[in-house]
Amino acid sequence: MINSQPVDEFHRLNHRLMPSGTPFEYAQGSVIVPEESNELRTYVFLEGAISLERQNNRLLLGVVAAPGIFGLGIGAMPTQEHYHLHVETSCRGYHLPASTTLQLLDKYQLWRDAFYWMTWQNRALEARDQQLIGTSSYAQIRATLLTMAKWDDALRARIGVMTYIQRRTLISRSVIAEVLAALRQGDYIRMEKGKLVCINRLPLDY
Repeated sequence: MINSQPVDEFHRLNHRLMPSGTPFEYAQGSVIVPEESNELRTYVFLEGAISLERQNNRLLLGVVAAPGIFGLGIGAMPTQEHYHLHVETSCRGYHLPASTTLQLLDKYQLWRDAFYWMTWQNRALEARDQQLIGTSSYAQIRATLLTMAKWDDALRARIGVMTYIQRRTLISRSVIAEVLAALRQGDYIRMEKGKLVCINRLPLDY
């Protein structure tokens, strides 16, 4: 993420949203499909890690470790795109109707906190676009490896490098495999059982 997560704002939002929420727990590998619900919902994650995937082309937008909020403003302006939430590590949280979220933001004057949270999300997506749009395949792979290196050890141990890069960039698996093999041979990265262990350094060009 480009900036530090606005944790204080999250806690203020969570304090007011949680009493109206319905708790949930999902096991690793579960897929949450928001459009299957009869109502627009806000999802709040208190534990675990979630990846956001665009449904029409299965493009992975990113992985977020809790705490996280999805659909905070969807009640004000529904999205035309459909997204799936993939549970990367077992998670716990709650959901509530998006209309209730808007009512609570009004009632408790939480618009500033909501603005900060949504701005942080937008900046993260901007950073992703800057890394991946109009760049070479190697530059995209390199940027994705650097992103994974920032995760904690537990998350890296659960997500395969090849699969994550392919989902995030849509680059062919053969190209990704060739680049990863060269980086491992040059001792630029270390992997075990398909998972990223560490990055020693990455060349700017391939």
